[in-house]
Amino acid sequence: MANVLITGTNRGIGLALTRHFIEQGDSVIATCRKPSVELRACAGVRIEAEVDITDSASLDALRERLGRTRLDVLFLNAGILESGGLADLDFESVTRQLEVNAVGPLRTLVALRPLLRRGSKVALMTSRMGSIADNTSGGSYGYRMSKAALNAAGKSLSIDLAQQGIAVAILHPGWVSTDMTRHSGNVDPDEAARGLIARVDALTLETSGTFWHADGSVLPW
Repeated sequence: MANVLITGTNRGIGLALTRHFIEQGDSVIATCRKPSVELRACAGVRIEAEVDITDSASLDALRERLGRTRLDVLFLNAGILESGGLADLDFESVTRQLEVNAVGPLRTLVALRPLLRRGSKVALMTSRMGSIADNTSGGSYGYRMSKAALNAAGKSLSIDLAQQGIAVAILHPGWVSTDMTRHSGNVDPDEAARGLIARVDALTLETSGTFWHADGSVLPW
């Protein structure tokens, strides 16, 4: 049984990950700002509410509440998606997405790093939209920039944490049908969660820092 902490668990992929880790017998700490009815209905989960990944004090308080709990898997899932093309570019939105999607996971990792141990795994929920080579449609400036930045952070983390025996997966879940995507996706959250967990299970120090699709294919930077 592994100790798993997941951020952004009140809905969508985070909620599906929570359910699937519990189903396979893991101990799950589910963090969010405000827990949903669906999250509260998950039997056996430890819910840590009022956790803001953009606030270092909030994350430090979470670490204090966790005490000496050791984390086998840290799944940095929380994120936001806001539309924005060149014609209607909102720089506040761009900054907000960078803060939540790129800086937030890094803040969380730094705050909870003392709870990781040799053999622990870190999973970053990124997006194929963070791939520069794969960008053929333009637009979505804030989201694309934030996920590309997260990919860069994930690669550096895979190098810096290797000496501690901690592996890092950089994961794209597919185009998932959630509230965040306005249910326009072609993959349901349960299917995405199964693929993502399979990638975490297969992760080793030798494959650390790879940018994967949930289906196991390697994505271009």
